[in-house]
Amino acid sequence: MSLKKGRVLVVAGSDSSGGAGVQADIKTITALGGYAATAITALTAQNTTGVASVQPIEPAFVAHQMKVVLEDIGADVLKTGMLHSAPVIEAVAGVYRMMSAGMVYVLDPVMIAKGGHRLLDISAVDALKQRLLPLADLVTPNIPEAQALTGIRIEGPEQMEAAAKKILDFGPGSVLLKGGHLKGSQLYDLLVTSLGSEWFETQRIVTKHTHGTGCTLASAIATGLAQGLVLDKAICRAREYVLKAIRNAPGFGAGHGPLGHTHTVSIFPPKK
Repeated sequence: MSLKKGRVLVVAGSDSSGGAGVQADIKTITALGGYAATAITALTAQNTTGVASVQPIEPAFVAHQMKVVLEDIGADVLKTGMLHSAPVIEAVAGVYRMMSAGMVYVLDPVMIAKGGHRLLDISAVDALKQRLLPLADLVTPNIPEAQALTGIRIEGPEQMEAAAKKILDFGPGSVLLKGGHLKGSQLYDLLVTSLGSEWFETQRIVTKHTHGTGCTLASAIATGLAQGLVLDKAICRAREYVLKAIRNAPGFGAGHGPLGHTHTVSIFPPKK
């Protein structure tokens, strides 16, 4: 099976430790055989123990980065991560509406860093829901993000399904709700579309080296879609990639360490 070298434009923040943000996105997209371009929304000073500070990028410059890439290289998929503020969200939405012909949109609603630092202003949550969620083909929230978006307290599969369906009502084409924050030896993710629901299950890997798993999964899915995979196969391959990246983590840092993004993997979709 041959996959095209799909183009993914990532609009997200920079992680100085290299484990998450655009650094994780570029590593993931490259490892899976795609092509990564970026528009930086914020600079962060962080390491495996947490985020020390954030330096936002001017919304107009975020938009300019997107425009010049799309005018020349183009993109098969837009993937957004940390957007930080309502003005940045407005800027991204404006460029996407103007230049999105033929482009798929994967939205990872990055709100809070693993160490607890807020990466999306509270005042920007409504802008995210109203301006970007209706544009997205796929939204990939984790449990805390889904709770923030819906107001539903999630303690198990039943609440996961209710929250995912509520997010779907905001207008995106599909929702992949990641269940990694729930307790238990099994890890469940839930895909909800207008056609129904599908559960993905794996054995949990007990480790502290999970920094950037959300960014990595969303970018891996985006790469698969850019290469022409259908959604469920893109998700299956992405989940396999993340699990291998966790198992091959280099063990760096005193806190939540980075994944092993550059381990050798097959770029072909796994059998379900």
